[in-house]
Amino acid sequence: MKIPKHLHVACAIIERDGLVLAAQRSATMSLPLKWELPGGKINHGETTEECLQRELMEELGIQVNVGKGLSANTHDYPTFSITLHPFVCAIESGDIVLHEHADLTWLPPDKLHALDWAEADLPVIQSYLDECRTT
Repeated sequence: MKIPKHLHVACAIIERDGLVLAAQRSATMSLPLKWELPGGKINHGETTEECLQRELMEELGIQVNVGKGLSANTHDYPTFSITLHPFVCAIESGDIVLHEHADLTWLPPDKLHALDWAEADLPVIQSYLDECRTT
């Protein structure tokens, strides 16, 4: 039996003016047109914070201030597993340019569930919302 691939991914909950950034995967990516928190695969020898800085520059053309980390979450898709390592972030510099994604939107936290999210992102969003309610 083949062991499915397991990915470790850093993802950013980017906050601005009380809103949270959601990015829509392109039609050619795996999980096409699903919404996700931007980020990407953690390279060998790279910290999650370094990964986020690199990925957000590559994908969106922005520098971020990586803030508080939230609990990691693992999700099993049919052909691979993924562990998301989420961080609350703020844009430090740059204007967002979509290099890989089809679209993006800024939503108030209580409207995030209106989108068709990649399944692995849902528990991360719920954890973030729970944290928002307690702070």
